[in-house]
Amino acid sequence: MTTYNLALIGFGGVNRALAELIRDEPQRFLTLGFELRVVAITDLAFGSLVQGDGVDLDAVLAMPRGSSFDGLPGGSPDPRNEEVIRNSPADIVVEATFTSPIDGEPAVSHVKWAIESGKHVVTTNKGPVALSGPELSRLAASNGVRFEYEGAVMSGTPVIRLAHKMLGGLELRAVQGILNGTSNYVLGRMEAGLRLDEAIAEAQELGYAEADPTADIGGSDVRLKVAILANELLGAGIHPRDVETTGIQDITSDDVAKALASGLRWKLIGEARREADGRVVATVQPIALPSDHPLAGISGATNAASFTTDLLGAVTVSGPGAGRVETAYALISDIMAVNEFAKGAVRA
Repeated sequence: MTTYNLALIGFGGVNRALAELIRDEPQRFLTLGFELRVVAITDLAFGSLVQGDGVDLDAVLAMPRGSSFDGLPGGSPDPRNEEVIRNSPADIVVEATFTSPIDGEPAVSHVKWAIESGKHVVTTNKGPVALSGPELSRLAASNGVRFEYEGAVMSGTPVIRLAHKMLGGLELRAVQGILNGTSNYVLGRMEAGLRLDEAIAEAQELGYAEADPTADIGGSDVRLKVAILANELLGAGIHPRDVETTGIQDITSDDVAKALASGLRWKLIGEARREADGRVVATVQPIALPSDHPLAGISGATNAASFTTDLLGAVTVSGPGAGRVETAYALISDIMAVNEFAKGAVRA
């Protein structure tokens, strides 16, 4: 049985959920043909911890925020991200830090350090994939490791891997998606009569929206995801700045009511499509969709993507676009891909 040693970079909700699954449900991974062992953790709040024989997950998961790994064997109050990524006995680096949407840091550097050290990387971060994805994938290939990022677009709901593995033999002409649960929830509550500000406040109370909801409401979160889909599925080679973006901040209650009266529903739609001349056009904009559109019925904080194909027409997948356990599953699916790659490399 293969055992993969993991270094968790960032110990917030997603990586904590992964650690809990490793501790509580080892049989889940055994049925997949491998075991997982956490040998290193870094975090801005806790510091860093390296234990080659395996971290005591019961102990670290019980630690309250504000405490430190300092005092534990192999512990330090400082994150020491580069040192841990490069020198820990990890096979796979699990990158789940807060990252700038402007330059993708610090995640871009984390991924580079890991790949240069011969370690596989799985990540839920949009930033490094949208801003440096092709470069990092090339670097991984040249170092004989994998860079996997299924969770960067729709959390645990597979969209990238589904398109690659399940839509083979089809010509993919476009992909449209509801890729931000917060904006979709807000528009749904506006259909119930709330004003935009009231719907945002409710979303914040429920934990769907951040204290500053600008990235969700203004569309910049979706812009990064659309760039990933355009590059990954349509080979666009674009930067997020190339994605023309309009958010829902100017949608009024009257707009929503008029649309409903006409059988339409406002949705914030991210789209990448190939034009007749071969160009790929990528946009984010609110659209009033007719009731027979495959994305019109997607409600609440749910995400969905609809692929336009030549032989099947529209193929649509929907599911959770957020959540700590749901996103942790995306990391598991990425680790499964690493395992498939490793087995193939051994056979070769």
